[in-house]
Amino acid sequence: MAFTYLTNVPLEQARKEFLRTLDEQGFAARTERIRVQDAFGRITASAVYAHINAPHYACSAMDGVALYAGNSFGATETTPVTLKPGQFAVVDTGDPIPDGCDAVIMVEDLVKHDDGSITIHAPAAPWQHVRQIGEDVCAGEMILPSFVEVTPAAIGAMIAGGVLELEVLAKPVVGIIPTGDEIVPPCADPRPGDILEFNSSIFSAMLAFWGAEAKTYPIVPDRYDEIRDMLQKAASECDVVILNAGSSAGRDDYAAAAVAEVGAVLYHGIAIKPGKPAILGYKGAVPILGVPGYPVSGIIVIDELLRPLIGRWYGRESDGGSRTRAKLTRPVVSGLKYQEYVRVRMGYVGDELTASPLPRGSGVVSSFMKADGLLEVPQGTEGYTAGEEVRVRLLTEKQKLRNTLVVIGSHDPLLDELADLIHREDRRLYLSSTHVGSMGGIMAVRRGEAHAAGIHLLDTETGEYNLSYIRRYFPHGGVYLVRCVGRQQGLMLQKGNPLDIRAFADIARDGLRYVNRQKGSGTRVLMDFLCDRYGVERDGIYGYEREEATHNSVAVQIAGDSADAGMGIYSAAALYGLDFLPICVEEYDLLIPEKVWDTGPVRQLIRTLKSGEFRSRIEAMGGYTLDGPGEIIAKF
Repeated sequence: MAFTYLTNVPLEQARKEFLRTLDEQGFAARTERIRVQDAFGRITASAVYAHINAPHYACSAMDGVALYAGNSFGATETTPVTLKPGQFAVVDTGDPIPDGCDAVIMVEDLVKHDDGSITIHAPAAPWQHVRQIGEDVCAGEMILPSFVEVTPAAIGAMIAGGVLELEVLAKPVVGIIPTGDEIVPPCADPRPGDILEFNSSIFSAMLAFWGAEAKTYPIVPDRYDEIRDMLQKAASECDVVILNAGSSAGRDDYAAAAVAEVGAVLYHGIAIKPGKPAILGYKGAVPILGVPGYPVSGIIVIDELLRPLIGRWYGRESDGGSRTRAKLTRPVVSGLKYQEYVRVRMGYVGDELTASPLPRGSGVVSSFMKADGLLEVPQGTEGYTAGEEVRVRLLTEKQKLRNTLVVIGSHDPLLDELADLIHREDRRLYLSSTHVGSMGGIMAVRRGEAHAAGIHLLDTETGEYNLSYIRRYFPHGGVYLVRCVGRQQGLMLQKGNPLDIRAFADIARDGLRYVNRQKGSGTRVLMDFLCDRYGVERDGIYGYEREEATHNSVAVQIAGDSADAGMGIYSAAALYGLDFLPICVEEYDLLIPEKVWDTGPVRQLIRTLKSGEFRSRIEAMGGYTLDGPGEIIAKF
């Protein structure tokens, strides 16, 4: 078909056409001969037959004596038979059966005498405890058929059958070409403008998991001739080529043109999000996949379009992983033009599996690391509402999800410490936290979507924390409020406080850049309360509408000089070396539904909160007070 720049082909159509085209070009697996000892996990290319019998001689299956069975006939407890030396031979397991013998009696079933004779009290049946020739494998017998995975037991069977080498499907070699003037090898101190090249490491690990071998080429700058030449080289050396970045429509995006010159472009632009600028091309039987530079886009494209190629190489269908139904905790809005992939954190609350959307940016690779599943929003669908049952592709085993403590609500770094401590205490247990603000946490508990919610909501009328909100949203009770920590809230400021911020009202000063927390968070409630108390007009704060989901992300913006101030907790400011203007100590507590109170994960959470290890870690972070963490403040 004619190539159109940036097409918008549905994923399923693109995948089928790509595979069909490659089949026509002769895309198929190579084979190689390897040692049997190195064959674990490999796929046989042809049937494997035994060269010798196993065992190849009649041998003893026990430690004892070998004898002619007829000499033992008639032996009983009351009429034992005594055999003299020469009528039997002492054997160990694996020893050849001597000529004239056809049975073995175990050493524990005979009585030895000082003169070298033995007495037996039961007859031996012919060939008892004797491994016959070919008992395990007969010469010429098929040990393994074609196109099956070699198991540890199969390795033993092949060696026993005298097979020392076998023909297997060669691992497909996938060349990875990273490109970009701004891309640099991994290092601990990148300069501004440098982008660490880690996509190839991600892709290599994915390929290894699927049974392919990655070959990463040196980083190529954004120069057309060099990209084209490296692509030509990789296509001549590899079975598949990934050209990473330069697949979009920017001024230095040469990938499509280079693929077209080296080979042919089938499609440029797939109706998926993230991952739209993907390129499907080929040079003869060598597939060439142009992958966007954003890591999440790259992961999606590799998973959806390269994994089926690896499956085709090995002669197996790629099912894309298991899928299940889950209850969505927050709404997901999607465009109609693409099939969109939304990363979700998951866990069972009671018998119901919940799915909480994670940040959706194409560059947020950590969201893929944290994801337990992928919500696939079909092309032409506007999205889903909170509470709706959705179909999710699992990235985590269901048993792990059943052992996961689901915490939804306000962010605090201590949740990461709790997660680590809980898992260290019981390797079966995990803690998954999603940061949606205190009000989001209350609503998640109310809908039965979380085991716990971190909350710190100030009642501006009474000055108390959390209690009035729980009374309002849980009029019929059914929840516990558990003490966690007191924490220092204040203004996080650039190191050295260059703008000389002395009071909260200074955030409205001309030229000051503020970064806020999201609506519904306890920090945002506190922020708005302070604005009212000190007469600060929200419209006069530059950056009031700029929102971040965590204290750490606010601190990072200030440390990175894209903001001058933001409300947050002391521990986040200390982590990034920021100045801090204290404002108040607030109560950060955990809201826990009564119906999960006696479950194993929640009981472990309470034990961990009360532990000395939790106390020592929190005190080391700074900015917290601990007054009976894990104790029940109130039961509603």
